[in-house]
Amino acid sequence: MKTHEFGKSDTVLIQPVGKHELPWIENEVREIHRLTSADFKYIAVEIDDWNDDLSPWKAQAVFKDADFGGGAVKTLEKILTLCSDKKKYYIGGYSLAGLFSLWAAYQTDIFTGIAAVSPSVWFPGFIDYMREHEIKSKTVYLSLGDREEKTRNPVMAQVGNCIRSGDDWLKECGVDCTLEWNSGNHYREPDMRTAKAFAWILNHEKN
Repeated sequence: MKTHEFGKSDTVLIQPVGKHELPWIENEVREIHRLTSADFKYIAVEIDDWNDDLSPWKAQAVFKDADFGGGAVKTLEKILTLCSDKKKYYIGGYSLAGLFSLWAAYQTDIFTGIAAVSPSVWFPGFIDYMREHEIKSKTVYLSLGDREEKTRNPVMAQVGNCIRSGDDWLKECGVDCTLEWNSGNHYREPDMRTAKAFAWILNHEKN
């Protein structure tokens, strides 16, 4: 498991990233610093197989990509080796990594906050999973682009309904949750959106 680390702090932000995201993680870290005065360490965890390593269970492909392999358990086990009891950890990510981060909050209480940015909550069965299990994180940031649900793909077109439902359910469960709508489609400014998410959680914790 290859990692890319920035800064030193007992407050640690962990983000699973694909190789396509590596060129902009430094820009994201700078933006987080711009948006918050909180000190933090940032760890990007490089993901080898996006559809396999980040999916909580097996599912058929929704595009022409490979099927989802359900390898999230193994990925989380590796990420947890980076964590110790002496520090405060947050996890977040974009797209399928956002879904993974939200799912991780149901597996362990090590993460104080979750930054699920444009998360793939359309993933088959995920909202039902949220309703059937207990989340173990106190704070959740959700976001979505306002054009993401306007797609011809019938599975992904449910993302808006799913994230609204997930947000309502988390609040009903007493989780400190916010849902922010960004301008644009799924591919617009993922680094800035993710930076905003992490900064919101850090600032929220300070207050």
